[in-house]
Amino acid sequence: MSQQVFVNVNKPTGIINKHIYGHFAEHLGRCIYEGIWVGEESTIPNTKGIRNDVLEALRKIQVPVLRWPGGCFADEYHWKDGIGPKETRKRMINTHWGGVVENNHFGTHEFLLFCELLGCEPYICGNVGSGTVAEMQEWVEYLNFDGESPIANWRKANGRDLPWKVTYFGVGNESWGCGGNMRAEYYADLYRRYQTYVRNYGGHRVYKIACGASDANYHWTEVLMREASELMGGISLHYYTIPGVWKNKGSALEFAEDAWFSTMKKALFMDELIKNHKAIMDQYDPNKNVGLIVDEWGTWFDVEPGTNPGFLYQQNTLRDALVAGVTLNIFNNHCDRVHMANIAQLVNVLQAMILTDQEKMVLTPTYHVFDMYKVHQGAKLLDVDYQAETTYSHQGESIPQVNLSASVNPNGRVNFTICNMDHASRAHLDIQISGIQINKILGKVLTAEDMRTHNTFDQPDTIQPTDFTGFTSQDNRIDVALPPMSVVLLTIL
Repeated sequence: MSQQVFVNVNKPTGIINKHIYGHFAEHLGRCIYEGIWVGEESTIPNTKGIRNDVLEALRKIQVPVLRWPGGCFADEYHWKDGIGPKETRKRMINTHWGGVVENNHFGTHEFLLFCELLGCEPYICGNVGSGTVAEMQEWVEYLNFDGESPIANWRKANGRDLPWKVTYFGVGNESWGCGGNMRAEYYADLYRRYQTYVRNYGGHRVYKIACGASDANYHWTEVLMREASELMGGISLHYYTIPGVWKNKGSALEFAEDAWFSTMKKALFMDELIKNHKAIMDQYDPNKNVGLIVDEWGTWFDVEPGTNPGFLYQQNTLRDALVAGVTLNIFNNHCDRVHMANIAQLVNVLQAMILTDQEKMVLTPTYHVFDMYKVHQGAKLLDVDYQAETTYSHQGESIPQVNLSASVNPNGRVNFTICNMDHASRAHLDIQISGIQINKILGKVLTAEDMRTHNTFDQPDTIQPTDFTGFTSQDNRIDVALPPMSVVLLTIL
């Protein structure tokens, strides 16, 4: 039985901010060192210390914004330790992630060079937990002030004459947890104080992001919006999709249908979270000036056996691809409030785009989803009239079988991204489109026979997008047959 989908291309409902397709790189495990930074003396081909293969792969998916240096690491990071000659930079212990030595060779200049090479916006997270107001003020001045001052002169002496004009700046990270174990009321006052000194220079305005809630901590959002909404550009939200429990999250590779279903159900919970946080934000900001910034999201499983438990290295399967597709569809559909999102993390950590092993590199199924979905960046969201009549059921529980979003880009191309979460059954959609004449349809699909399918360094192309032809069209109707556990992109020309 086909599920009915109705779309009017002439009635877009908003703009999908390209920053929804953002990323996150923390000083954690092998994300920065080896994953991004190998140093200029490395035998791995690099550009000023940044590895070329990773750079080239990330350019392809059009990374729009990158968050750094954390995460929990941000609130023990002191930016002055990471500038100047590398041989004189202060070494520190990364107490959050594995207790390893951080040599600070990848600092402000290196990060912003990486962003310039990627062609993306930097999003820097400042230190509230163990840092001072003066430290944060001087970092923003170092980044953005085009004038005469000891801090600006220091930047010039370190090789950068013109300021970077960084726009996105976070005032602390997870202040309710690793960033200070604060109460919402206390952090709200701290935010008001610290953000005062995140100054605008030369007409360039900084988009200030307040530390928001974890999961369903609606009290935190309530307090921050009530006390400081007029002083922020955005407020963050963190949510990880964990099929098990915190201390026993489950394996990234060895799992069965129970874990698959649980993961899909918990991925869909993002929609409820956003609706509830949006409702609170609407009370204090009815004109929707404040953006919801989901700057940490993705799957979180137990680390791969034999790896440092503090490095959070996990493999990436078709299951991760479905979580990415479902979550990005949810963000698209809430683009009135969701202005940015940053999947955790870029390389070698949690739900990574890329895995590396010294000189080797492999693209993950999640990477391929971001490559398919980049068509939505900056496009107009279309209102999809779809009632999820067919469900995916397992052991007495049910979730919608299909999750989707649609947009139209400036060239008039309509793109549908559709996820069939059912691991065993096909899904049939009857899509009825008004407002355009269908001339041609192109399709891509990411799927596999086994839910645990993944890419390895020895077999890097086991799972990747292929052409999709499982549809027929007549007049302005498209009949689509989605394979089980699949992510599909349909482009209507």
